[in-house]
Amino acid sequence: MATTKELSVEEKLRALYDLQIIDTRIDEIRNVRGELPLEVEDLEDEVAGLTTRLEKLQSDLVVIEDNIKSKKAAIEEHQAAIKRYTEQQKDVRNNREFNALTKEVEFQELEIQLAEKQIKEMKSSIEHKKEVISNSKEKLEQKSTHLKHKKAELDDIMSETQKEEDFLLQKSAEFEALIEERLLAAYKRIRSSVRNGLAVVSIERGASAGSFFTIPPQTQVEIASRKKIITDEHSGRILVDAMLAEEEREKIEKLFAQIN
Repeated sequence: MATTKELSVEEKLRALYDLQIIDTRIDEIRNVRGELPLEVEDLEDEVAGLTTRLEKLQSDLVVIEDNIKSKKAAIEEHQAAIKRYTEQQKDVRNNREFNALTKEVEFQELEIQLAEKQIKEMKSSIEHKKEVISNSKEKLEQKSTHLKHKKAELDDIMSETQKEEDFLLQKSAEFEALIEERLLAAYKRIRSSVRNGLAVVSIERGASAGSFFTIPPQTQVEIASRKKIITDEHSGRILVDAMLAEEEREKIEKLFAQIN
């Protein structure tokens, strides 16, 4: 959105200070939420991860149980073969045939032993997986309950503040559109580099707000003249005079009143 006319330095300072007031209020709203949105997101990820893990474990159980059934069926086949070979031994004509059948019987018995060993191992694996599933279900239930409470908490805060934040974000964008790109970039850079997000501050008792460093009288006069953009040499913040700040605070307070 292009501006219809070039703003004077004073108009730029007023627009910057208005933008600062609005952005500070948005910061305050988001601080009320604190880490809740991130907590909810982390819990959602945990719940999704636990759910996927449970599904995988339960799927593994089905596979193991199917394998046990297959092994049991194989054992029955080996037993039937033993019975068949044993019957055939009664009709052999020589020792070579008898010994060959005996080896077949022994082989089938070894196969049965191996299958029984595998079944035992798989049953042990099932017990272990069932224990893991039980623990995972308990953990999932706890996390799901925690997530439900956190979501409700966040929803309550969002319902109270979303309308105001949406309004303020719209106003913030409107004021940004009034400020030239270079100056807006400087404002955002300063804002992101200071702890409290204050890029534009007023002079209070001879010092920049929130600073212990006194502003020289001549600089204070220049700031009050509103003829150029002046920054605090210690903090890098853009400085405005107390009267301008008070006038803009009153104006923006009326803007805030429109929300309710």
